[in-house]
Amino acid sequence: MVDDTLLTRRAWLGRAAAAIGGGLAAAALLSNTSAALPKPVSVTVYKDPMCGCCTKWVDHLRANGYATQVHDRSDMDALKDSLGVPKGLRSCHTAVVGRYVVEGHVPAADVKRLLASAPTTVIGLAVPDMPVGSPGMEMGERVDRYEVIAFGAKGKTHVFARH
Repeated sequence: MVDDTLLTRRAWLGRAAAAIGGGLAAAALLSNTSAALPKPVSVTVYKDPMCGCCTKWVDHLRANGYATQVHDRSDMDALKDSLGVPKGLRSCHTAVVGRYVVEGHVPAADVKRLLASAPTTVIGLAVPDMPVGSPGMEMGERVDRYEVIAFGAKGKTHVFARH
């Protein structure tokens, strides 16, 4: 340990400059790091105000880094019609992320893969019904197998993922 009372003015100024310089360098690194962080993907979720599993799905999205805006609606069928969600693929809530529709309890990882692959023939993804064990539909240890279906114009569908 150095006795600071014996420092000359020149030595003290040198240490102070080094400390300030180190702090500025650290601040510059931190500001560059925060600037490099990706902006969270925005998801607009439409749900019935009385639905608890929809709220749990929104929590799942948030836990996976998505920024969500939630709108309670009582006219969900009209909304799904306007967004092109096929009747046979419908579930309890509907979301819009980028140019895609996400219907039901689709895992956040599948949304991420959809956005990364950006298929031009796909309108959206759907998990029909409400399978136990899908995000927001957790019920203890039980997990039912289910598929995430990609849907396009004119009713074209294909399996996007299996869980």
